[in-house]
Amino acid sequence: MNLVICLLVARTHVPKGRIREVVEGYRDQSDEAFEKMFERDKDELRDLGIPIEVGHIDKGFEDEPGYRIRQAAFALPEIRLDRDEAAVVGLAARVWQNASLAEATSSALVKLRAGGVSVDTDALAVVEPQLGSQEAAFDPLWHAVVSRTPVEFDYQRPGAGTMTRHLQPWGMSSWHGHWYVVGHDLDRGAVRMFRLSRVVGTVRKAGKPESYTVPEGTDIRELSRTLEAAPDATDDALLRVRAGAGVALRRQASSVTTGTEGWDRLTVAFAGVWSMAEQIVSYGADVIVEEPESLRDAVISSLRRLAGAPVDEGANA
Repeated sequence: MNLVICLLVARTHVPKGRIREVVEGYRDQSDEAFEKMFERDKDELRDLGIPIEVGHIDKGFEDEPGYRIRQAAFALPEIRLDRDEAAVVGLAARVWQNASLAEATSSALVKLRAGGVSVDTDALAVVEPQLGSQEAAFDPLWHAVVSRTPVEFDYQRPGAGTMTRHLQPWGMSSWHGHWYVVGHDLDRGAVRMFRLSRVVGTVRKAGKPESYTVPEGTDIRELSRTLEAAPDATDDALLRVRAGAGVALRRQASSVTTGTEGWDRLTVAFAGVWSMAEQIVSYGADVIVEEPESLRDAVISSLRRLAGAPVDEGANA
């Protein structure tokens, strides 16, 4: 993203040396590491259909080549969305607000101007808004993915103790409403996926940048799908849902009975008590579990953790 912004706002071709100075993640690299990262990033952007133009800074003297992205070639044509599609886009935009990327962008613009490169800030509208997340682990893991830096972190699964995991992060994905990091788990010697909300404490560097490579052709989205934990046996949940709320649950429901006093009853099949409990908790007071008891207990336990209260795993409502 930082490379795209740098090349998109420049009114002229930007030499490689200037790119190295202004793009976050390039400055602290050795010459060899920078060359590898820059070539890899250019190839990835071109694979995504982003046209990177190569030209000379001074057309009269073909000395040092530079790079730029022309806004006209990069910008999408007019897109018309129906009401449902616009709602989905609006929901997706809510996660695109990350202060660290905004800070990096501002810093890059200042350095480009200082280096005599004319910039067009209006071009930033093409790549706004900026990807982000409310998870505390998002930023350090994102930087680890970009710099290919091994990390370690404490991880806690529901109903289990905390364990320290060692990971070579390959990429990050939003999957079923939650953020995950995917990579090579050094403890298990296999590819694994970790949910960011279950990372406890800080994410720590456990190696040097560019100390591993991601296998060619890796598809993080497909890995997220295949690595999703195997579900428990399917069960039915009987839920009371406030009228007008729980849209996703209503779509999953096998039956919906319109109730009284502003509440409906839904029967929803689920696989995995804790994953279902976390979905229900996200609706706050708009969803109440009537059955089964195990799901109700899991919801209560999750709510008490959020509230910071002592957890009694056997509590009933």
